[in-house]
Amino acid sequence: MSHPTISPENLKDLIPKMDLPKEIAAATGLPLKSISSTAELLADGATIPFIARYRKDVTGGLDEVDIGRIRDLIEELEEFEKRRLYMLTSIAQQEKLTGTILTLFLEAANKNEIEDLYLPYKRKRQTRAGKAREKGLEPLAELLLSDNPATFMERAADYINSERGVETVDEAVHGAMDIAAEVISEHPEVRDGCRKLFAKEGILSSKVISGKEETGITFRDYYEYSERVATMPSHRILAVSRGEKEEFLRVHIAIEEKRAIDLVEKFFPLRTQSLLSVWDELVKDCYKRLLEPSLEAEIRRDLKKQADLEAIKVFTLNLRELLLSPPMGQKWVLAVDPGFRSGCKLAVLNPQGDFISHKNIYPHPPRNHGDLARKVVSELVAQYKITAVAIGNGTAGRETEKFFTDMKKDRLLDPEVLIVRVDESGASIYSASPVAREEFPELDLTVRGSISIGRRLQDPLGELVKIDPKSIGVGQYQHDVDQTLLKNSLDEVVLNCVNQVGVEINNSSASLLKYVSGVGPQLAKAIVVYREQNGAFGERKELLKVPRLGPKAYEQCAGFLRIRGAKNLLDASGVHPENYSLVVGMAADLGVTVGDLVGNKELISSVNSKNYYSEKVGKFTMDDILAELMKPGRDPRKQFETVAFREDVMEFEDLEEGMVLEGVVTNVTGFGAFVDVGVHQDGLVHVSELSHTFVKDPIDVVKPGQKVTVKILSLDKQRRRIGLSIKACLPPPSGNQSRGPKPSGAPKKEQGGKGFNASNPFSNFFKK
Repeated sequence: MSHPTISPENLKDLIPKMDLPKEIAAATGLPLKSISSTAELLADGATIPFIARYRKDVTGGLDEVDIGRIRDLIEELEEFEKRRLYMLTSIAQQEKLTGTILTLFLEAANKNEIEDLYLPYKRKRQTRAGKAREKGLEPLAELLLSDNPATFMERAADYINSERGVETVDEAVHGAMDIAAEVISEHPEVRDGCRKLFAKEGILSSKVISGKEETGITFRDYYEYSERVATMPSHRILAVSRGEKEEFLRVHIAIEEKRAIDLVEKFFPLRTQSLLSVWDELVKDCYKRLLEPSLEAEIRRDLKKQADLEAIKVFTLNLRELLLSPPMGQKWVLAVDPGFRSGCKLAVLNPQGDFISHKNIYPHPPRNHGDLARKVVSELVAQYKITAVAIGNGTAGRETEKFFTDMKKDRLLDPEVLIVRVDESGASIYSASPVAREEFPELDLTVRGSISIGRRLQDPLGELVKIDPKSIGVGQYQHDVDQTLLKNSLDEVVLNCVNQVGVEINNSSASLLKYVSGVGPQLAKAIVVYREQNGAFGERKELLKVPRLGPKAYEQCAGFLRIRGAKNLLDASGVHPENYSLVVGMAADLGVTVGDLVGNKELISSVNSKNYYSEKVGKFTMDDILAELMKPGRDPRKQFETVAFREDVMEFEDLEEGMVLEGVVTNVTGFGAFVDVGVHQDGLVHVSELSHTFVKDPIDVVKPGQKVTVKILSLDKQRRRIGLSIKACLPPPSGNQSRGPKPSGAPKKEQGGKGFNASNPFSNFFKK
């Protein structure tokens, strides 16, 4: 008996709209009210930094991470709804959508489930089953899959039809088997069961392609390698994926065939012994030809997606630490882009980072004009009262550092002048960028590079925002992950860091201003143009005179823009203009001016916050206001400090096993941390050498820019690799303190990283 079908026109009325806040609350455990309020603010165009900073009382104090999760889940849930509607509409257009099928789709808990349900109705290329159906063999296949297939072989002869291309009984039988195999392979429970087997028991193996053993030495660890996907960390997934992409490795994921076939037969058991050989052949063909390649591809996609997410997380955490590196502050700087043949390019920067002048010196071979170089440096330092020398850490960096330290020893430089090595990653990319050409059209690329190095010392955040985050040199396998997702994630980190620190409106570039909440590239340029035409901003309200910067944009950006030396002291703080009147009222109640209140700990401590609560202002907002009044415009970044490298260790060849050195962390990955010890080649501290206790995630222990003491464990001269240990320089754990499980350094034995979640990431969002 046929079931009534649902028309496409009636479909939308039968699909209840998803309660997004309720679904998100179930997935995250966040308060429903906070989620609903946050969703409304996002829908109204509020940015994440603005919501996190100035709408805490509305959201219940959610931070940027939670607000970002809510936004992402809203987008993914809406995409899920859109995909489900598309599938149901397609089935309805085929006149095959029944109430039962609709219910199955509405009860589906994740994206994998709806994809499995849709598979039988999905348009596909011509298949063996499709050809068999064209030959009229579908009824015979239905008999084979029925509860009583005993007459299958006898009935096969009835389907011999030369006009339809069925010449023999064997052709009829195998055509019906092809249809049955496809039906079984598309059964949702079969696919889900096999999918879970792949996720739980699947083994990923890789082998070197014959003849590429010598050229693929980078992937030597994976020439004969296998590991369960359930325990495989992201960095190894990406490593073998790159090896396969570059055609050095063959990669395969498999499970025990018998386990898979047993699972298939659990849902489609043999109904009669007379068809034993037919059924064995059918089930094996179903698995090997259809299920295995399909599910392997699906698991590999999900595995890669999960690895991408983990790698991007590492990248974003590293980038955040780098962007929030301590600034030296407003000092006169002599910036140096070191080099041998082309010399060292010097650039003088004033305390505001403005370029003043440049020179070229040759303190190294082959030209080696040391005396003249010392004379030029001495004159520049004296003329501009230089406070610090910023030296890029690239080629000739250590040699140039020694040149300047020798000048200090010879009393040619004031002992108080700081000599600082600066990470110059991405400086060359900035030098050739449109931003650099616009800033310094008349200067050579190398001079622009020197300026960038010096500004990185003064204010890392203000300079690094001019460079594509992917070019800064932190993270792992950044060219192998989803590039759109990576860009969006990194841009969001930059946005959050810029707004966390705040921006001085009167001396910031458009490159920095565009990251301020509510501004963007066009308004950033408009602000700079207005500033050039009308002079420095005297108060925040003046922003409303900038063309196209309306009340909404002003609300979003005003609190993050600072005006140092403004007539209204609050314009230099993080207090939002919408709360100025509240601060004025507080001061009046205390019988003082706002100027008397700002920075006065005793007066501020005497304020009874509850007296100022209102519909829009609660505890969170009042706490933030009082904190800002205590230290207006405070910089959340740490105190600036320098790292000194050993003067007798400048090249790889100077290193010896067992040496203990000072260094600085340059990058943190899922498998450990890279440390600069001053030899033009970073060493690796494997995750197992970070601490005496088990370390699950290296970023929990070390951060980019952190000073560390390391011991050299190994030196690989052929590959110029340096094995380091932080653990060896730490005091041993006291008493019987557990050291936790210790991962091995070898990829085949290491059991690190997160377990693989077999389900599509959507599954975490739709658990009922």
